[in-house]
Amino acid sequence: MAVVNIAQFEDSLVLHFEVEQRRINAYTLASTLIAIADAAKAANAAINPGYELEVVVEAISAGSFRATIRALYSKRGIFAAQALASIALGIVTSYIYERTLAVDNTVKIEVTTDEVVVQRGNDRVIVPRNVYDATRQAEKHKSFTSSVSRVLGSIAKDDNVIGLGLLPNPKSSTPEIIIPRSSMLAASLQDDDIQHDRVVTEIADLQIVKAILDKSKRKWEFMWRGFKISAPVIDDQFYKDFFAHNITIAPGDVLNVTLHILQQRDEDTGIYRNVGYEVVTVHSHTPRVTQMRLADQL
Repeated sequence: MAVVNIAQFEDSLVLHFEVEQRRINAYTLASTLIAIADAAKAANAAINPGYELEVVVEAISAGSFRATIRALYSKRGIFAAQALASIALGIVTSYIYERTLAVDNTVKIEVTTDEVVVQRGNDRVIVPRNVYDATRQAEKHKSFTSSVSRVLGSIAKDDNVIGLGLLPNPKSSTPEIIIPRSSMLAASLQDDDIQHDRVVTEIADLQIVKAILDKSKRKWEFMWRGFKISAPVIDDQFYKDFFAHNITIAPGDVLNVTLHILQQRDEDTGIYRNVGYEVVTVHSHTPRVTQMRLADQL
């Protein structure tokens, strides 16, 4: 079994590019490094108000092809709102694994007090609970999620790159998990921007068609008003209740929610059309079996 422990990723991160030749396209490398730096800075801004983060490239070396990145923290001004949590690179690493392992919907997540284990087949990623919770905080910021998408997209566009490995320091040997280019491409497409002109808020009953039982921006599928819609669930309390086993989700269940409907205006007709959806708050959950019993009583 291949095991990656995110606790080992503190102030450094090694990008191991699995390539067919001992070289990499300069644009691929540059755009990937810039996107990694942007993602780390966005994560740091979310969890470390009062601290600046500088991301530097310390070494470029062989090993297929490797670039070593280090995070340097400094206090901004004379006050820092909280103690420094030097986990920005761990957050980026954790989120890259979460996104790429989950593309085929067979990922399993085990949540305990101290850690969260993300597993797909024989690939197992162990995430300290503080890093996992901080990752959930960071992913609320578009600057973070879009930067990670740029990391994955930049690499996936290079046909010479077979896969990507992530290592905690330059002395590490071969990566335990090599993320294939196909997984990076699929994951990079999950965070496409939806251009919209206004947001309409509505209380709605959504019947679950497909649930995503890990907290992410990946989209659930629902039936609403007789047609299928896709929407992420971004309610923190809902996931806390789920991870605490206070609720159990299954297809056919109904969620009463606050739904954000993203609408775009047609310039020719002036008519607004729905272009996306977000489940902001889950108010109640009705299991399918309960509905059947109520129907039998009527």
